[in-house]
Amino acid sequence: MIKALTIFSGNASRELAESICRYVEIPPGRNEVTRFSDGESYVEIGENVRGVNCFVVQPTCSPVNHNLMELLIIIDALKRASAGSIIAVMPYFGYARQDRKVKPRTPISAKMVADLITAAGANRVVSMDLHAGQIQGFFNIPFDHIYAMPVLMDYLRVKHANGAVVVSPDAGGVERARAYSKRLGGTLAIIDKRRSAPNVSEVMHLIGDVKGKDAVIVDDMVDTAGTLVQAARAVMEHGARTVSACATHGVFSGPAIERIEESPLTEVVVTNTIPLSEAGQKCSKIKVMSVARLLGEAVKRIHHGDSISSLFI
Repeated sequence: MIKALTIFSGNASRELAESICRYVEIPPGRNEVTRFSDGESYVEIGENVRGVNCFVVQPTCSPVNHNLMELLIIIDALKRASAGSIIAVMPYFGYARQDRKVKPRTPISAKMVADLITAAGANRVVSMDLHAGQIQGFFNIPFDHIYAMPVLMDYLRVKHANGAVVVSPDAGGVERARAYSKRLGGTLAIIDKRRSAPNVSEVMHLIGDVKGKDAVIVDDMVDTAGTLVQAARAVMEHGARTVSACATHGVFSGPAIERIEESPLTEVVVTNTIPLSEAGQKCSKIKVMSVARLLGEAVKRIHHGDSISSLFI
């Protein structure tokens, strides 16, 4: 008997895919993802998927281009194997920061990636905490935007039971920080930041009162941690008692781990949308929360045609 639902995975995050499978209570789909000696990716689906709802779990994290190509080839393989539907589950959407033209003669790479995924044969896309919500509109297929807030809030409510001030590290994250602040029953502060180049920022002002309070900096991702560490130092300089951070995607590229270790941050809470590097696993300040149950529930609801938005009410 052919299964009605199968979950496949690329090599980017096999562990997360297996955790989702355990929640959904099905075995992982059989597929082999290897490389030729020249670096080309090769995919072989090891089971019958004709008419089956196929979910492909693959965050497009580092190495971004390689993981993106793996995703596209898996989708193409499933399409040519007559899969009933193909749902790309991208816990982390690479290229999301290139969602608009910031200078003349620059690309909108997020749109190009959306076109590639659609052209490969995906019927639907699932992703978590996009860097910019409008990226959903780059796709001409259904897009389910999942929020990691329920997972992170479960931890923050226990850690900051007496309340805290939630800090947005820039103006663009105010809406996200306000949502956390409301659910945490705390206050809100905003950092006015200037960015002179990619991965380079400077704190100009802090709006709000953090004096004598526990501060939590909330963001969608931590990349080189330059913005985060500068924000943490600014918050402490304005009299905060402690400062910690909370983000969905722990990219942790370049000097990120070293910066976090040397910063006044007491801890950085992230989810497992991106697998931690060896250095990240050794960092005592980094705590990882699993989104497997959340994504697993989304998979179930998509498969059965139930509401996704009711997960976040």
